[in-house]
This record gives sequence, C-alpha cells and structure tokens, in this order.
Amino acid sequence: MKTLVIERAAGEVENTDFFNSLPEDVLGSNSETTVKGSQFKQPLIEFSGACAGCGETPYVKLITQLFGDRMMIANATGCSSIWGGTFPTIPYCKNKDGHGPTWANSLFEDNAEYGFGMRLAVKANRYQLKNSVQLLLDTGTDAKLTELLNIALDNWDSTDKEAKENSKNIQDILPEVLEKADNRTVNHIRKIIELKSYFINKSVWAFGGDGWAYDIGYGGLDHVMATGRNMNILVLDTEVYSNTGGQASKATPLGSVAKFAESGKNTVKKDMGMMLMTYGYVYIASISMGANKNQALKAIREAEAYNGPSIIMAYAPCINHGFNMAYTQKEEKKAVDSGYWLLYRYNPDLEKEGKNPLILDSKEPTIPVTDFLKGERRYTSLERTFPEKVKNFRSRFTDYAKKRYELYSSMADK
Repeated sequence: MKTLVIERAAGEVENTDFFNSLPEDVLGSNSETTVKGSQFKQPLIEFSGACAGCGETPYVKLITQLFGDRMMIANATGCSSIWGGTFPTIPYCKNKDGHGPTWANSLFEDNAEYGFGMRLAVKANRYQLKNSVQLLLDTGTDAKLTELLNIALDNWDSTDKEAKENSKNIQDILPEVLEKADNRTVNHIRKIIELKSYFINKSVWAFGGDGWAYDIGYGGLDHVMATGRNMNILVLDTEVYSNTGGQASKATPLGSVAKFAESGKNTVKKDMGMMLMTYGYVYIASISMGANKNQALKAIREAEAYNGPSIIMAYAPCINHGFNMAYTQKEEKKAVDSGYWLLYRYNPDLEKEGKNPLILDSKEPTIPVTDFLKGERRYTSLERTFPEKVKNFRSRFTDYAKKRYELYSSMADK
C-alpha cells in the first residue's frame, strides 16, 4: 500500500483517466438476456461496504446491470440500507449519460408503501407528459420534434435501446424548439421539458430484508401486492433480522437458533410465496443465484417485465449463519440441492395461455437436508446448548422439507 500522493506522482492519475475513458456495455455478440451477456453490462452499484461474502449484494448488482439506468429504489431500513446508503457515500452510481438508480430509504415498516408512492408518482408524471405531448402535437410544432414525439407515443411502453435513443433525441432538441416557441406552444414545451425524463418508464423496486418483508412490514407489502399495480419487490432473504443482531422472525426456519429463539425456533418459516399465490395475479419467484444463475436471471427479467405486482425472494446467506463466507455461492447451491430452499416461478401470464402458472425449477434433492443443517452454526450451536432437542428438530425439518417439495411438485404437475 502506498499513499495517494506517491501514486499520483507515479502517473496513476493518467491511468485512471484512461480506464474511465473506456466504453461500457460492450456486449459483442452476447445478449444481456444470458448470464454471460448480462455481466458485460456496467453495474450501477459498486464498493458497497457489505460484509465480505454477503449474499445480498450480487442480486442487487445484477438488477442494476439490467435496469439501473431507469430504476427507482425504495429501500427498507436494514442491512441493504446500511451498505446501500451510508452517508456521505453510497454505492449506487451513474453511467456516462448521467443515468443511474434513484435510491431512498424511509422506515423499516413502511417500505412497500413508500415504493408504491413512487410508482403512483411515476404514473401521474407520465400521464401529464403524454397529455402535454398530445396537446403540443395538436397545436403544431417543429417538424423534427413532431416526428420524434410521434415515435415516442407509438412506443410509449417500450424501454428498449431504440426508445431510449429517441428519448435522448427529444431532450436534445427541446431547448432549441423552446427558443422559437410562440404563445400557443410555449407552456406545453415547458411542461415536456420539466417531465422529459419520463419518456422512458421507470423500473420501480422495493428492496428489503426478510425481517421487513415477512414480519414487521408484511401488512404493507401484502397491501401493495393486492393492488395489482406494476410494482417490483426484492426480498433479500437471510432468514434472520441480520442488521439488528439476529433476532427470530417469521422468516426464521424451524430449529434455527436466533435471539428470542435460543433453544431453536419451534415453528416453520412462513411460506410467503404460497400465501401470495392465492391472489392469482402476483408474479412470484424464489431464487438462489449460486444454485441456478440462469433461473435467477430469468426470474428477475420476468418479474420486471410483468405488468403487475411482482415479488422475488432471493436466498442470501449471511455472516450470522456461521459458515465460511468465502463460499456463499456454494452454500446457496447446497441449500437447493438439499431441498432446504426451493426454486420456482409463478407467472400469472402463463395461465392466460392455458398453462400452469407455477414452474418448479428445483429438482428432487440429491443430498439429505440434514447435511445442510450440519454445515451452519445457526443450527449446530444447539448441539452445545440444548443437545436433547437436536434430533427432534432435524427429524421434523427432514419431514417438512420432503412434504414441501411434494406439495410444490404436485402443484406444478411434475
């Protein structure tokens, strides 16, 4: 390690300038819909400051690579708000066009409602913008601007590269058109300039941990999912209140040791995905990146594309689990291989096509679930404190995991 003064004198400023001048998002023949192609996209989150090996940040990194240039994020208080927004620096950044995620944190308990407010605001602003565009076209304006605005209206819900380029061209020409505007058009043009960033629809997300989603903020989350509005929720599921010291919650699994469950939790984890399936119009996915990267990418893209409420429960190993965090991705795979965690996608659009909306992406377990339980301190610590309870808990968990897989398998017609 050397001081900044020495590195500057050695020419590192020039090296940095050269590095920053290199182009981003060079995919070549790769598509961002593939795992490989998505990783050529610029991450709009960097240097998060999370614990080494944190299971949460890889999911957020991927989402910013896919949608970061038009994202709005409501973040529940918790680990993701600490590594995501610790003053005076935050890890979310912008691309060379100045576009990046808009991020804000309100409270622990109201994050879904907070994000829902963002969704309603975006809808209202886009409605005003569209109305102003139509009024300007009806009144008459510059020929080039007229052409670009008509393209925008014809592709109002598109968020592809062509739509973004058209939006940029509109924004570039607006100041020049405003200078030449007369009394009939000037107010319409000013309103369009005010709302110009809404030509491309925003990707609105609520991020938070399982303590928020399953427990203290569940009422609001359920309400937002029930509205039917186009809102995306990412649950970074560590299965414990990680940020506040590891208390037990409705997301804490059977037999796990946590604060207020020192002798092991006596009840199974809430199956939030199954509960939300009863609505029939909510997109639901359960993912574990280390187990199946293709499934994780597909679920995230499907959730964002779904025109309605969507929720993704992402398995996120935590330092509180008590294993070597250098192997987080392998632990995610082990969780799925053992049947501890299920991979599935519930897409209501499939039902409209006469198909089963539930796709079970998990295969039958290939290793005993007890092999997974024996690898984490949150389960093995019980062997020292309440050894008489271990056998019963592991027997119950084995039975629970078997029945859960059989239930989802029967629902998916596998």
